Amino acid sequence: MEGLIGKKIGMTQVYDADGKRTCVTVIEVGPCPVVQLKTLEKDGYEAAQLGFGPQKAKRLAKAQQKHFEKAGVETMRMLKEFALDEGETVEVGKAITVANFEGVKYVDVTGVTKGRGFAGVIKRYGFAGGNMTHGGHSKRRTGGLAARDLPGWIEKGKKMPGHMGDVNRKARNLEVVAIRPEDNALLVKGSIPGCRNGIVIVRKALKNKVLADKAKKGAK
Repeated sequence: MEGLIGKKIGMTQVYDADGKRTCVTVIEVGPCPVVQLKTLEKDGYEAAQLGFGPQKAKRLAKAQQKHFEKAGVETMRMLKEFALDEGETVEVGKAITVANFEGVKYVDVTGVTKGRGFAGVIKRYGFAGGNMTHGGHSKRRTGGLAARDLPGWIEKGKKMPGHMGDVNRKARNLEVVAIRPEDNALLVKGSIPGCRNGIVIVRKALKNKVLADKAKKGAK
């Protein structure tokens, strides 16, 4: 399976056999039951629709309730489609666990960043700001916005104060430090987008294939 749906638990630190400390993010990955299979004959592509997180049936539309009832699984909070690995076959109702990432060295994690509300240019873009003393009158302001003569208007894309955060972001090529099937936990090195208990999408990184191809060439 290309990837799974998960939930960000938080950050901690682990130690290896040599006592080296590594900061990791703990992600609860799965179990994700297969709710529907997409086929070439019917849909024009092959994929598996996975669910994650229990949801009360009364909070879903009747069509959604029937969708889960047909698959024989409990109602879920989120649905997401993932491509199947080459030669992989799965059945509707089967639960895919974190064991799907056994042997995977790197993953990509997509999440929604924390919302920061309305922010100025210093917080939003890291502007230096003006002089804080000696008569400075532009301490945390934007500064010059438009040319004095031509074009005489603010150009598109100008960095200005505005809404910050609450956008989709992907952290690429995060190293997998450990997999703990008994806790449905995946430990990745470093941080990932989003807040605690936020939903994230974990996919196998393209870097794994690149490393495998290099290993094959080296063996030849």
